[in-house]
Amino acid sequence: MNVLSAKNLTKIYGGKGDANSTHALNGVQIEIESGEFVGVMGPSGSGKTTLLNILSGIGKPTTGTVEISGRNIASLSKNELALFRRQKLGFVFQEFNLLDSLTLKENVMLPMILDKRKPDEMEAKAKEIMSLFEIYEIANKYPYSVSGGQQQRTAVSRALVNDPVIVFADEPTGNLDSKSSKAVMHCFEKINTERNSTILMVTHDPFAASFCKRIIFIKDGKVYMEITKKASRQEFFDRILDCLAVLGGEKNDL
Repeated sequence: MNVLSAKNLTKIYGGKGDANSTHALNGVQIEIESGEFVGVMGPSGSGKTTLLNILSGIGKPTTGTVEISGRNIASLSKNELALFRRQKLGFVFQEFNLLDSLTLKENVMLPMILDKRKPDEMEAKAKEIMSLFEIYEIANKYPYSVSGGQQQRTAVSRALVNDPVIVFADEPTGNLDSKSSKAVMHCFEKINTERNSTILMVTHDPFAASFCKRIIFIKDGKVYMEITKKASRQEFFDRILDCLAVLGGEKNDL
């Protein structure tokens, strides 16, 4: 079953007839099925973040449609879209976006608090997800007193607490050291395999990408190629490096 379907997405900055206009996306088509873990990679300026923003309803395409769970998100009003994003979508960013005035557990509960869920239900859900990521023992600590990796695992927990139909992750390991990156990517792998969560992740990092099941490479605003994991993560990692070399990614993109 398709969770997300994007057809003929274009994004033009500067107006269609403007000589200085920029085509950030050019006819992109993407289908993501339930339970997939998909990565999006490409050189700097290829349109990765623009694509993620449009697919998640943060930005609007110049042309094309995005459907999530059969709903055309462009047809939703501003308030309907805000509610849809909060209840149906999960978000994880490079910056952890946690509130320092709240404990880790309170940060995780925030989407449920906004939905006015029952306190015992919120408590049970927070415990379930934080335990899954081995951070429940630090649930009452504040973000500034724990490591970056623990903060990002809290952000992933918050993204999952409303059982979203898809989780969007934008460079989730970008601010982490290699040990924390590995822990966070194991969390994504865990929710994908154990909870059948659907994930779309934009990343520069071949190591993070190797945890995905499918990678979409984009260049100059177009889908350039796709690869699917068929063997070990090491073999997939090597294939990702080969594709990035073909794509012409710069060294600092890796």
